Amino acid sequence: MKIIAIANQKGGVGKTTTSVNLGACLAEKGVRVIVLDMDPQANSTSALDFVPGDQPGVYQSLMGDTPIADLILPTKYENLSLGPCDMDLAGCEIEMAREEDHLIRLRRILSEFRQSDPADYMLIDCPPSLGVLMTSSLAAADELIVPLQCEYFGLEGLSKIVGVHQQIKESGANPDVVLEGIIMTMADSRTNLSSMVINDVREYFPEVTYQTIIPRNIRLGEAPSYGQTIIDYAPSCSGAVAYRALADEFLQRHA
Repeated sequence: MKIIAIANQKGGVGKTTTSVNLGACLAEKGVRVIVLDMDPQANSTSALDFVPGDQPGVYQSLMGDTPIADLILPTKYENLSLGPCDMDLAGCEIEMAREEDHLIRLRRILSEFRQSDPADYMLIDCPPSLGVLMTSSLAAADELIVPLQCEYFGLEGLSKIVGVHQQIKESGANPDVVLEGIIMTMADSRTNLSSMVINDVREYFPEVTYQTIIPRNIRLGEAPSYGQTIIDYAPSCSGAVAYRALADEFLQRHA
């Protein structure tokens, strides 16, 4: 099982949208995927049609002795599972920070879990912060994917997350984590700004920037309120087409 952190400390850039919909599109192709919700807002949990708090979540594994294997729930989508969370996870930011192993605790838990070959990929939906939950997710991951909104402030955020990635590598917590990809999200073809941001990112990160661009699409925003992924809610919309193309490109990279 390859563990991939989907992270950006900036909020509203499409981390949860990408975690859930990329996961669903991969699952549609027969790939076994687990989405691990590491954001206390629990948006991935609700987007996959679960009520946060109705079942044990990641907090119980990080701060208790519940094996993470016992937390994984099958979703209504074949090959797609969820590691849920709820607001209790917010307490980890304080509780884990007091512990000496806070940076590697999730890594240790997932290292034990992956030995049973529970899936092909785990996508970690990281919180929009630079706190313990996000850094421990990077310390646990094999790869990092950064969703990047096509606007100027997105470029500023990219430099920060790339810096954090480098710090995690240099600290020794996870020297092998790779910046696997940058996904341009919320692109508006009607504006010059989107094109400028895309071109700038591709110029500085030509090898890791995905060719697939996720457009700004109202259906992507509506789908979670119905507890559905985009390929279920609006399978022919531009957002669904883009995420299916992204899944194809992702699999080509990991062939």
